[in-house]
Amino acid sequence: MGGAAYAGKVVVVTGASTGIGRELSLQLAGQGPRLVLAARDEARLQQVAEECRVRGAEALVAPTDVSVPDQCRTLVERAVARFEGIDVLVNNAGLSMWSRFDEMQDLSVFETLMRVNYLGAVYPTHFALPELKRRRGQIVAVASLAGLTGVPTRTAYAASKHAMVGFFDSLRVELRGTGVEVTIVAPDFVVSEIHRRSLGPDGQPLGRSPMQESKIMGTAECARMIVRAMERRQRLVLGSWRGKAGRWARLVAPALIDAVAARAVRRGR
Repeated sequence: MGGAAYAGKVVVVTGASTGIGRELSLQLAGQGPRLVLAARDEARLQQVAEECRVRGAEALVAPTDVSVPDQCRTLVERAVARFEGIDVLVNNAGLSMWSRFDEMQDLSVFETLMRVNYLGAVYPTHFALPELKRRRGQIVAVASLAGLTGVPTRTAYAASKHAMVGFFDSLRVELRGTGVEVTIVAPDFVVSEIHRRSLGPDGQPLGRSPMQESKIMGTAECARMIVRAMERRQRLVLGSWRGKAGRWARLVAPALIDAVAARAVRRGR
């Protein structure tokens, strides 16, 4: 598949107002899909929608807090009412944190990240699944390498992404024979507002990126990787050589992978 694989397809993207979700929506827009853009910030969503329309897509703005089940139900209902179905659900909305566990002061961060990163993918998937089955569609989970291995200073984030990966791996098996396919994408560190919005030990946003952004994957490159994985309907895509090597190396040298993860965080990439 490729070229215009999503022409005329109804594609719901959560977390579409900024970062990876915004760039992914813009790149898909050139294929002429019917995009349903979901996030909490309606003003930013309207800007993204207009850019997508200029590139050739239809676009519906659907302000949604994915951590709230009723809002996810409404998101799906609005998509179906406007476009008569859903072909693709991209679970991209996410939130991060940055703190050693022994320095955490506000443990509600763990619940917040689980609600956004994990349940914020479970809820829309639940409500969209009947439509996806009817259209023999596709579910895309934008996870993280932190969903496959431990990362220091990201305990809450890694836990939520591990849950996300486990959920979609299990769901894939359940959906065998339905025509619905599941693609999990696990990027490495990516330049995104998620770093500036990361919650610190006090539960408040950092307001700055702790990453050396010149040394990590750009948003456009990450979005291209996701689109390619979607078009090929790949099962799992790892976003860096470090991730690909680490997936196998941890089976025979787990301590080495721990050291690599710790070094990557110390260097900010």
